[in-house]
Amino acid sequence: MEFIRISEIKNLFEQKKINDEFQIKCWVKSNRDSGKIGFINAFDGSNIDGIQIVYKEKLTKGFEQAKAVRTGSAISVKGHINQNEKSPTKYEIVANEIFISKQADEDYPLQKKQHSLEFLREIAHLRPRTHTFQAIMRVRNYAHKAIHSFFQKNGFIWVSTPILTSNDCEGAGENFFISENNENHFFTPQAKLTVSGQLNAECFAQAFGRVYTFGPTFRADRSHTNRHLAEFWMVEPEIAFMNLDQLMTLIEIFIKTIVQDIAENCNDEINFFALGKKEIKDRLSNLIKTKFFKIEYEHAIKLLMEAIKDGHNFEDKDIFFGKDLASEHERFICEQIYKAPVFLYNFPKQIKAFYMKLNDDNKTVAAVDLLVPGVGEIVGGSQREDNYEKLLNRIKELKIDSSSIEWYVNLRKYGYESSSGFGLGFERLIMYILGIDNIRDTIPFPRYQGKLLF
Repeated sequence: MEFIRISEIKNLFEQKKINDEFQIKCWVKSNRDSGKIGFINAFDGSNIDGIQIVYKEKLTKGFEQAKAVRTGSAISVKGHINQNEKSPTKYEIVANEIFISKQADEDYPLQKKQHSLEFLREIAHLRPRTHTFQAIMRVRNYAHKAIHSFFQKNGFIWVSTPILTSNDCEGAGENFFISENNENHFFTPQAKLTVSGQLNAECFAQAFGRVYTFGPTFRADRSHTNRHLAEFWMVEPEIAFMNLDQLMTLIEIFIKTIVQDIAENCNDEINFFALGKKEIKDRLSNLIKTKFFKIEYEHAIKLLMEAIKDGHNFEDKDIFFGKDLASEHERFICEQIYKAPVFLYNFPKQIKAFYMKLNDDNKTVAAVDLLVPGVGEIVGGSQREDNYEKLLNRIKELKIDSSSIEWYVNLRKYGYESSSGFGLGFERLIMYILGIDNIRDTIPFPRYQGKLLF
């Protein structure tokens, strides 16, 4: 059975049937009345630019209605396409008939003027109607598709890991607890919102070999930086029989494939953002073509110390082995020293999670972060500790309550050889591709401390 629908603006451009009559339904971005002729800038969500609709006194039925239609209103238009090289889309609709389906109130907040991104966050229910968020959400949609496609083509199984959990995967204590207002608790132990699907994904990796999870995660992080959200989406593949070096190869192939796929298929959206930031296209092109560098954490510390001696003015100049590097340090390494994406690996164990494999030096773990110009850390991963006793000792060192993850530790008793995986912050990927400054503008309804609107 065919899905029946009226014409879409995108399809009109693709078909280019000049003078053929059709009908579209759309929303008004602006309306300019010039006496006997008027121009409506309209969109229906099928493309980024929308289309210009021309209405004329002696040609268009509903001409007086068209003159009165307000920004934000829904309209129905019958007409034909006309070629117009002056239009951004090179085509326009000449209306034979315009009917107001639903007139918007006069206080519609999105008028024909520049609105700040901060203002648009306060009206997140309407910001998808702006040019900017049409572009962002289209890229977000395609990126979602591209990620699933990559894993499916490479033999991964998608696993829907739990959102409700009893464990704290990262051990940082940044959990949202599920509150209950009665003594008869629904869950025992108390439920939390997941900070990662990794531990559960490891179970399935030990059965299917290659798996991934892609879903919402939650951190009760009180940070108000431009890179943090309380609710965000994570891409987390997990692969059995893989070591750290092989993991870095996978990450590089994955990131390059996804970025290239988006660059090729979201050209209009990237061009729109490149109007304000011309470096975006070069940055994406360089990432696809450039071999990623690999440096150990200890060497990165030495490079930062040398930079301070040479007069570089970091906000945080307290650099030492064991420091959890800030974004300014990460960006300096990949933007100023290497001018390319950089894998930073073999981190001090005290700044990484309990499940990461302890190296032979007994002071570092087989962990890796991918640093990219413009954002800093975008991927974090590791080889997992496969030794039962070492994992148990690490849990005791960190004073982690092992009762909720006993099942996870016990995996090591049942044929667990080696396993590796990584986590990609989906919103940070969108930031990187489009050069967006604040992560709150990469997600439909941002959640962060103090804000739970919509």
